[in-house]
Amino acid sequence: MKTQLIDNVLDSLKRIDFDQPENANIDQGERGISIAAGSYLFLKGLANLYKHPVLGLLGTAAGGLLLYRGVTGVCPVYERLGRDTTDPEAINITEQITVDIPRARVYAFWRNLSNLPRFMTHLKSVEEHGTVSHWVANTPGQLIPLSWNAEITREEEGKYIGWQSVEGSMIDNAGRVQFVDTLNGTGTELHVEINYFPPAGSVGRGVTSLFSGMFEKMIREDIIRFKEFAERADFMDYAGLTE
Repeated sequence: MKTQLIDNVLDSLKRIDFDQPENANIDQGERGISIAAGSYLFLKGLANLYKHPVLGLLGTAAGGLLLYRGVTGVCPVYERLGRDTTDPEAINITEQITVDIPRARVYAFWRNLSNLPRFMTHLKSVEEHGTVSHWVANTPGQLIPLSWNAEITREEEGKYIGWQSVEGSMIDNAGRVQFVDTLNGTGTELHVEINYFPPAGSVGRGVTSLFSGMFEKMIREDIIRFKEFAERADFMDYAGLTE
């Protein structure tokens, strides 16, 4: 009887529909982990029912809850906490740096967007095609290919650049940089803000997992790295910037 019950459970697991329901509050990755862990606990609980009834019941109960979570995509605990892992969080990075380079020259460098990968390690390339630019990210291990198109949304010569990914992009990216003279007038203060909004769903969760760790750290360090890069002796050679 026990063997038949276990066979019935395994057969039921094979017929699970893994489409994401509309009311799901956990992503596909969590569903898979829940099903794997739930199956193990549930089957182990069934095996212990006769020798250790209490432990067996606890195991099947815990396994059953995890199986419900994985099969339905709904976590009752998350519902009570108002948590939803199918809706990935955005990355919002704001930094302020000062470089000992005149504002006009710093602005000219940033305005040529293809220069950004020269010091931003999280960017593999930025190619400008008229008013639209194509961005390709350098993700850790290149596990998730990320690219998008963006356009300049606001520009003030020598003072401000703002850009945003175009509609239909794989991820939503927006950024802005404000350029301000230092008090002595010989350097530039940069107020930099970069935002990434990964898509919803399982792909988005994969991207978010990436963003939440090493990739986010890369972006922040890239912005700070600009000071060291800009104050190099050969900085003026880029983008046609000559003395």
